Amino acid sequence: MKYPMTSLILVASLLSVSTTACTDASSSTTAAAQAGYEISGQLRNATAGTKVSLAELTDNQFVARTSATTDAQGRFTLNGTASEPALYQLKLEGQKQEVWLVLDNKTKLQLSGDAQKLAADYTVKGSKDSELMQQLTRQMQRSSGQLQSIMERYQANAQAGRQDSMQRLEAKFMATQAGNTAALKSLIRKNPTSVVSAFALGTPQIFNADENFGFADSVATQLKKAQPDSRYTKALVQTLEPLRKTAIGTVAPDIQLTNPAGKVVPLSSLRGQYVLLDFWASWCGPCRQENPNVVKTYEQYKGKKFTIYGVSLDQDKGKWEKAIQADGLTWTHVSDLKGWQSAAGQAYGVQSIPMNFLLDPQGRIIAKNLRGEALSAKLASVLK
Repeated sequence: MKYPMTSLILVASLLSVSTTACTDASSSTTAAAQAGYEISGQLRNATAGTKVSLAELTDNQFVARTSATTDAQGRFTLNGTASEPALYQLKLEGQKQEVWLVLDNKTKLQLSGDAQKLAADYTVKGSKDSELMQQLTRQMQRSSGQLQSIMERYQANAQAGRQDSMQRLEAKFMATQAGNTAALKSLIRKNPTSVVSAFALGTPQIFNADENFGFADSVATQLKKAQPDSRYTKALVQTLEPLRKTAIGTVAPDIQLTNPAGKVVPLSSLRGQYVLLDFWASWCGPCRQENPNVVKTYEQYKGKKFTIYGVSLDQDKGKWEKAIQADGLTWTHVSDLKGWQSAAGQAYGVQSIPMNFLLDPQGRIIAKNLRGEALSAKLASVLK
């Protein structure tokens, strides 16, 4: 399938993180006497003496903060202080079960659940942000499960060569992704100043801010007023800034690179037409697999105010030219043969390929990353 599963994963596994700077569990007694957060928990099916650990997410890694052990009734208490409202992960010793929480120095949280399936079973009270984090996590779990099922069916049909079924499943995959994005937007729209919203919008594995820039930017504006000093607000702003110049609705930055014959062909020279700005390379397998779809679309619309401007991230001119000829790419091609250091690639924030931008006759970006039938459908709508 042309659309990778990695765009949606479980929140609980979205970061590869390590635990450092451990704090001795005995420090919780001192912390309890201070102003700070408190987690009162009771777990069903927990063995007495089960260790419960709490770690803070900071600088993309989990830092251990405190721990406690359960009593014979599965009860435990965790105390500590927080420098600001932040995300934490609660884990049980010897299990992969984990719960995401939001804590600050005013949080008095009650947590309960089944120790054997805590991530799916727990409930929280006393923290609106932690409740929102639970909703976010479960939405991601639902979508991930649905997408995984579709992917498995797609692969089975691909092996059997059932093209019609593959196309239907591809459409279903995209619809499921769109449904997940809509659900996330709904949660965030109701909680625009929560650190959870800032975290979700600033995490590419959860939310595609590039394709939903206007929404993410509007929420960021509210967050900057409500929580300007939050680490999550700052991270979101940093994530959005490089996307601003290539957001949908903006005029595409001009490109002035040479074609295979050595002639400079500016992107702006194609104004007056709809232009697919296509980033690719001869060595990119997914790009070469997508090229037949692009060729088909080009042949269908090339006489209708549509053209393509291909920017290669190749470094070898011979291989670039050979791929153009082998794949029948008869449109405009340019490159500075600098690979990932391409000036055009950096101007557009290209970090993976294939990547494309559809420009209107005035040079404004009107769509991004159109693949397969999605490209034809978009052109059919704008060229009707």
